[in-house]
Amino acid sequence: MTISEAGGDAPAQDAPPLGRRERKRQQVRDQLYSAAVGLFVAQGYEATTMEQIAESADVARATVFNHFSQKVGFLEEWGVRRRARVAAILGQEHAEDLPVGDRLRRYLGEMADLNVTSRAETTVLMDASARFGRLLQDPSLETELAKIVEEGRQRGEIRSQVDPEQAGALLASCYFSSVLRWIREEPAPFDLPGRLDGALDIILLGILAHP
Repeated sequence: MTISEAGGDAPAQDAPPLGRRERKRQQVRDQLYSAAVGLFVAQGYEATTMEQIAESADVARATVFNHFSQKVGFLEEWGVRRRARVAAILGQEHAEDLPVGDRLRRYLGEMADLNVTSRAETTVLMDASARFGRLLQDPSLETELAKIVEEGRQRGEIRSQVDPEQAGALLASCYFSSVLRWIREEPAPFDLPGRLDGALDIILLGILAHP
């Protein structure tokens, strides 16, 4: 996948409004997603069935499969929505105008804050994503980070020898490994935002262009 093929972006702010049918479909999808996440947190991912999700959302079992053909689809949706939420926050702040190091710091910082404020949810769904989903194979996060690195390189802030896709993969791997360690113990074994901030300092030493 190339840098331009990023996944999980927030919807364009100038996108046309959805029609009635599309709004209804999105409403049902949101309802199913909320029901599934609630059940995953309450009783565990493995213990939750598609039938239980349908019952909790008050829809027919077939409706669940119309939106999510497999239970793992809810895990993928969780990741998509988190990235979209961070993209929306940074878009409102016009973070694209920040120096590349600050922009990466804001992106990872917002991701970390989402995890901290919803630790129980993150613990269940991140663990399930690593065990049953494609957490480490899905290139969506590394592609988004690679886009930021590439834009920094085009502005002369990143060394020309740096491969943006490799840098994006390194940043994403650091993020996932840090979060997976952070959720393994209760209480949290370290400060997640601080850990990611320190790791980014080390990575930036290697990729930033220095006078």
